[in-house]
Amino acid sequence: MKDQILQKIASYRDFAVELQRGLTAIPAIAPASGGEGEHDKAVWLDQQLRKLNFDDIRWYNAPHAAAKNGIRPNIVARLRGQSSEKTLWIMSHIDVVPPGERKLWKTDPHVLHVEDGKVFGRGVEDNQQALVASILVARAFMECGLKPPVDLALLFAADEETGSDYGAIYLAEKHPEIFGKDDVFLVPDGGESDGSMVEIAEKSLWWLKITTRGKQCHASMPEQGKNAFKAACDLALKMQGLYKKFPKKDKLYSPPGSTFEPTKKEANVPNVNTIPGEDVFYYDCRVLPQYPLKRVEAEIKRLAKAVEKSHGVKISFETVQRAEAAPPTPADAPIVKLVSEAIKEIHNVKAKPMGIGGGTVAAVFRKLGLPAVVSAKLDEMAHQPNEYCILDNLIGDAQVCALTLLNTR
Repeated sequence: MKDQILQKIASYRDFAVELQRGLTAIPAIAPASGGEGEHDKAVWLDQQLRKLNFDDIRWYNAPHAAAKNGIRPNIVARLRGQSSEKTLWIMSHIDVVPPGERKLWKTDPHVLHVEDGKVFGRGVEDNQQALVASILVARAFMECGLKPPVDLALLFAADEETGSDYGAIYLAEKHPEIFGKDDVFLVPDGGESDGSMVEIAEKSLWWLKITTRGKQCHASMPEQGKNAFKAACDLALKMQGLYKKFPKKDKLYSPPGSTFEPTKKEANVPNVNTIPGEDVFYYDCRVLPQYPLKRVEAEIKRLAKAVEKSHGVKISFETVQRAEAAPPTPADAPIVKLVSEAIKEIHNVKAKPMGIGGGTVAAVFRKLGLPAVVSAKLDEMAHQPNEYCILDNLIGDAQVCALTLLNTR
């Protein structure tokens, strides 16, 4: 059975390319990023799924007025196993990020380009590699006439790129009945180039918008104003002291410590010779679970008070996204062992259970008490110009998923 399934998956390269071609041609960009959402791409995907012999295909639509037709669609396609007491979920996401600067792309980001065993286009790795791989697994079982030991459910989620409120979080909060107490999750949405990573834990995440308000004036007479930009710079640099304030390391994670980095900067005044009265910048905090975010928040507010006093400004904070770390999937959990064994067989490398600083949808399911791992063989081209997916990696991911399913009990 194993050899039959693996060989069948290996024969699907052309099918995988055609799925990638169709998916890449339909941008699924969140309204928050200037798009209409996933509706059109979900319709096309649903059409492809219905050409196969799934036992059940259902849409779970999260209401969102800003999206096309007012919904953010999540699709679940289920293949019944020999037992339905447990389900192995393979989760991918339908949405993609915008292409970014078009001049950096060598080809049209929404027209699939195939070259030297790679396919190029926005979304081909993040997360269409996983999306297509999961379909290959289901098709192989169907065409071989084999029932997996347990149910297989493919979850194609919305809104992963902008926080999952209309995707995994929506499903967990509004439709928890679709998840069984013994279900397990495989999320091929992160990995390393040799395929060895098995992510079992994530740091807490806090994206923070920081607004500094002072007094605008002519730059030649700075004493008449209060330079909001200068005060903001002072705070941004003081916040680098968070690295020393929260210094613990944990070798499970890569990188092993907490990170605190200034990122996005909004424009203030449009001309050179005006001192800005308002300034806005953002901080990205990824914090080890042993530090509650409320401790980090207290320290940032203490630093802000000092800056307010020294510069005569007012500083306010707005959370863009905040999530305490979910309980990790135990390193000895059966799903971790099964995925690790499959990686060894398919990629011939020793799997490395580890934690990451990035956030994935796996955390949503860990908070439900369901074991979830994140693993794929990737060159980590996500969000980059000239994003590509190596077809051998896609086939290998599908084979890892298939072996995991074959051995799940």
